[in-house]
Amino acid sequence: MTSTHGASSGGRVGYYRWVVCALIFFATTVNYIDRQVIGILKTTLQQSLGWSEIDYGDIVFAFSLAYAIGLFFSGRIIDRLGTKRGYALSLIVWSFAAMAHAAASTVGGFRAARFALGLGEAGNFPAAIKTVTEWFPRKERALATGIFNSGTNVGAVVAPLVVPWITIQYGWQAAFLITGGIGLLWLGLWWPLYGAPEKHPRVSPAELAYIRSEKDEPPARVSYAELFRHRQMWAFAIAKFMTDPVWWLYLYWVPDFLNRNYGLDLQHIGPPLVAIYIVADVGSIGGGWLSSTLLKRGWQVNAARKTAMLVCALAVVPIVLASGTTSLWPAVAIVALAAAAHQGWSANVFTMASDMFPKWAVGTVVGVGGMAGAVGGMFIAKITGWVLQTTGSYVTVFLIAGSAYLLALLVVHLLVPRMEPVTLASRPMA
Repeated sequence: MTSTHGASSGGRVGYYRWVVCALIFFATTVNYIDRQVIGILKTTLQQSLGWSEIDYGDIVFAFSLAYAIGLFFSGRIIDRLGTKRGYALSLIVWSFAAMAHAAASTVGGFRAARFALGLGEAGNFPAAIKTVTEWFPRKERALATGIFNSGTNVGAVVAPLVVPWITIQYGWQAAFLITGGIGLLWLGLWWPLYGAPEKHPRVSPAELAYIRSEKDEPPARVSYAELFRHRQMWAFAIAKFMTDPVWWLYLYWVPDFLNRNYGLDLQHIGPPLVAIYIVADVGSIGGGWLSSTLLKRGWQVNAARKTAMLVCALAVVPIVLASGTTSLWPAVAIVALAAAAHQGWSANVFTMASDMFPKWAVGTVVGVGGMAGAVGGMFIAKITGWVLQTTGSYVTVFLIAGSAYLLALLVVHLLVPRMEPVTLASRPMA
């Protein structure tokens, strides 16, 4: 009992796992800076290169398609290569792809660059979730996931602060080059600082015992067919399919929404976007904190996760009012609440993977779920481009966003009413 109590305080057993969490937070921040640049520059690029709404939707679709393909393979690649090498490979690919946007001048060129970016960025979340699973006990995973996942919001805050300034000073090509190059700096930290907990010189025996306080299964491989025999896999994949696209809607179209409805140009778009993603950052950590706190108070995993997800799903609903709001800052507040709720939801959905699947399969599971989310993103890209081209209004897309989470939670509950761990038929790693 004494060691468990000491472990719960974190500091008595060591803190290096939080250094690792900081590393994946930084990588996720870079991931979203690179991803968001094109959304901030949408109006600028449309004016410069003559894109239609459908052209822009097709460019976003190319990223989503590649992201889906990449996620189908990236989880398994990371499970086989290991977190250290797999994460590094992913970041190298996406950093060079982000910089390649600077050389594009046609819709086809941007499609190619976005496709390459999608392939590379697909490795981030499977690698990050696998890292959390390897470095944190179950009771801390939702909090750790919420912290690293808040990097999506930090990236989304940094991008509107720096991208307009770079573009105004040096042109849109420089914005892609400079932001794309940031990721290569991360490699200089990741490679020397990361390693397996069992072999890491900065991990104390007490901290390792705390990390390994739950019984581990031996490393193994599992087939995709075996995964999809279980309702838990379907629940995770459908939750991602139904709700990931809403976050992409915010990322790629909120700058346009603010320009279209309130006349904000590149010089004035920054403060509202920063406000939205700062609030979203709080939601990311808060969603993980809520379920982790409920677990520490004795709640079962099923009740803790689903209660947190329900709170988040309800907080998204007001987004349906955003398109009819005539004043800027009330609209920003509504979108910010929805973005925060999505991030809190996402922290708990990601943690579902480690709740229901063994550690050695988590990378593959998250990859498959992320692929499902990317497929959903393909649909939302096409739908949003078509709706805006024909109606010029965000009413329909915000109605979709406002209802998606409650429907997704209903599906999850019907498929896994008790959220129990699965027993997988597997074969040992070679």
